Amino acid sequence: MARRKGLTFYQKKKRLNPKVIKDIFEMMIGGIIVIFLAFVIVYSVGMRTSVVGDSMEPMLYNGQEILMNRVIYRLSSPKRGDVIVFLPNGNQNSHFYVKRVVGLPGETVQIQDGSVYIDGVLLEEDESFDKMIDAGIAQNELTLALDEFFVLGDNRNSSEDSRSGNIGAVKKEDIIGEAWFRLAAEWDSMGLIE
Repeated sequence: MARRKGLTFYQKKKRLNPKVIKDIFEMMIGGIIVIFLAFVIVYSVGMRTSVVGDSMEPMLYNGQEILMNRVIYRLSSPKRGDVIVFLPNGNQNSHFYVKRVVGLPGETVQIQDGSVYIDGVLLEEDESFDKMIDAGIAQNELTLALDEFFVLGDNRNSSEDSRSGNIGAVKKEDIIGEAWFRLAAEWDSMGLIE
């Protein structure tokens, strides 16, 4: 038999290296864990919503997007001064309301001469808040239940809040989370919500 002339290439059989398989498997598991953690973090503290109306100006403006922490109030209760996101009366068809907590569970709230009184004592607040023209349902003393909060907008005379009969005191179960970070097109307008 005559031997063929020309180049011949012998191919070596490739074998799968167990170390390479282990590294690929570890990278896949690591990727899945990172995606899962990112989802949990975004769902719990990074849920986005928009502010509707001018009731929280100058801190937050109409249409501004904010991030809310959905976990914090499962572990604790809102404190006076917190900015919360809630559905009024638990109405799932409503937009999210964003307001500041003024009255806490068990307290008596009343608005007299445009100022807030808690348990008969004038609430010391930032002077940037306007005197309220309309006390609404808080004209008379309003005692909050053990699961209710009294909320007001920062722009007091342009806010539909707990003074309004169709919103009233906010039940803890209707609170979606705490508004904690404001987003904006300009870097200097972004930041933590105080």
